[in-house]
Amino acid sequence: MTRSLRILYIAVFMGLLLVLGLWSLRSFMHFSPPPGTTVLDGKWTKAAETHYDDEFPIKRLGTNLWAALDYQLFNEGRPGVVVGEDQWLFSDEEFDAIAGGEHNLQENLALVRGVQEALRTQGSRLVLAIVPAKTRLYPEHIGEHTPARLHRDLYQRFHQQVAQAGIVAPDLLTPLQQAKQRGQVFLRTDTHWTPLGAEVVAQQLSQSIARQAPLNVEPQAFVTADLGTSDYKGDLTNFLPLDPLFSHLLPRPDTLQKRSTEAAGTGTESDDALFADAEIAVGLVGTSYSANPNWNFAGALKQALHSDVVNYAEDGHGPLLPMLKYLQSEGFKHNPPSVVIWEFPERYLPVHNDLGEFDAQWIAGLKKPRNTQENLAATAGSSESPVRAHP
Repeated sequence: MTRSLRILYIAVFMGLLLVLGLWSLRSFMHFSPPPGTTVLDGKWTKAAETHYDDEFPIKRLGTNLWAALDYQLFNEGRPGVVVGEDQWLFSDEEFDAIAGGEHNLQENLALVRGVQEALRTQGSRLVLAIVPAKTRLYPEHIGEHTPARLHRDLYQRFHQQVAQAGIVAPDLLTPLQQAKQRGQVFLRTDTHWTPLGAEVVAQQLSQSIARQAPLNVEPQAFVTADLGTSDYKGDLTNFLPLDPLFSHLLPRPDTLQKRSTEAAGTGTESDDALFADAEIAVGLVGTSYSANPNWNFAGALKQALHSDVVNYAEDGHGPLLPMLKYLQSEGFKHNPPSVVIWEFPERYLPVHNDLGEFDAQWIAGLKKPRNTQENLAATAGSSESPVRAHP
């Protein structure tokens, strides 16, 4: 390479870096640091560096290009998603083997039984809503992928264990499978159910509660209104970083039918806060399946049960941590519900939970083996029949 070509090469390279650097500075027009960020403690600088790094064009180009190659050539995304057929996406939590999964499963089952006892001591009846995995409901779309052995009979094992403990846990898989004839019960690009799926589960839980743990409250009327449909980009598309350069390669958005449930005749949505000091008939604890208003699960429960439902579910913490926090809350200690519905996706059963925020002795007490026969006698004839294996 001659001296002139070398100089030209360096000039072009430096010019390209300068242009890309100036381009990325445009992102600061929309930069807004988090509240409370100050310059003196270095947090503002860190936030600015992170924002600049995220918006740097070369990084975005490389990320998008690599993701597009993986997606187009190998039908793969980033860790977190499994790309199925017909533009269906699944969480890899429903496929991967989990280190210590069998041990975690037994530990979590012990906690479930401990929660049952803690609720019973306060006069509350536990109703477990075991949400079947998306792969179990839509195996026709997973393609050549195969769930790890631990996941294959996880739903049935979970039901068998809680039935032995005398916990009310109706089968939700069969009614959801039947409802597929009416529409999607899980979103194609998301980990969650649709409002239709949430409604089916609410109705099944209502029937089970009416038979086994009837509510001693004055019935209330609730009405659910359809708020129209809109495109919905599911959370699993976050593991396909194709925006903005290759966004046309992404699976098409889901169609979300939005719903809202209100107390009949009030014209306003039922406010849980209004019932904070009143006797609570039903409490709901769980994950984003319950906490996210997009699915209207709490609303569907209100209408199916003809009762207000106070929602204690949390987004992003799994099913165990919200329940443990609820058991220690002043609201539960002073005003326990007659029935506590615990929404628990099956895929979380073999997952390790960091319980460091709770007192270790209290957790050990919850896990302590109890007299299962005593529990069964207390709920004789009230537990659901064990769930049969489904293909």
